[in-house]
Amino acid sequence: MPERARRTAWALGAGLGTAAFLGGPGGLVTGGVLAAGLHRWLPRARSPAERRAAMEEERLARQLPLTAELLAACLGSAPSPVAAVAAVGASVDAPMGPLLLVTAAELALGAPPELCWHRLGEAHPSLAPLARCLVRTSLTGAPAAAALTGLASGQRAEAVRAAHARVRRAGVLATAPLGLCFLPAFVLVGVAPVVVGLTTAFSRAM
Repeated sequence: MPERARRTAWALGAGLGTAAFLGGPGGLVTGGVLAAGLHRWLPRARSPAERRAAMEEERLARQLPLTAELLAACLGSAPSPVAAVAAVGASVDAPMGPLLLVTAAELALGAPPELCWHRLGEAHPSLAPLARCLVRTSLTGAPAAAALTGLASGQRAEAVRAAHARVRRAGVLATAPLGLCFLPAFVLVGVAPVVVGLTTAFSRAM
């Protein structure tokens, strides 16, 4: 079954089950809302290749701050940019290390630095900030150490903000099922009797 059809079937099944369990117009409305929400927010299943690529990008993002700091230190002390990139590539674990070694080999063969770093950033979006930083310093001739150090600090701060956002999102997702369970009960127990009482009172008055 195609992935889209599977998601639709899951959402419809959950909506119909909720409508049948609650019954009445309120159950139909709640089931419809639940089915629409599930169809919109259920995560799309990824292929093994997509999962591997996503995991690699996550590891590269985690390695980026340390790599930027090592490049800043090596570019200031190594005899050439090629030697600095190769030294960092040899000292950093995969997947970052092999990518830097490939880039160092391209630089050693005479490829333009701007092209090498730009291509690396295009192939791996997690490394796009590093690629932009090195392309900019290569074009302007400015020292790369300060820019790389600032990049490392910015990436660490961004990682902290992203972690806090994930924690907040996890709290919302954890309470959402409780809301879906208690909202129909609140409507049936708290709102429905009031509406019925008001309707009865108005009908008697008229």
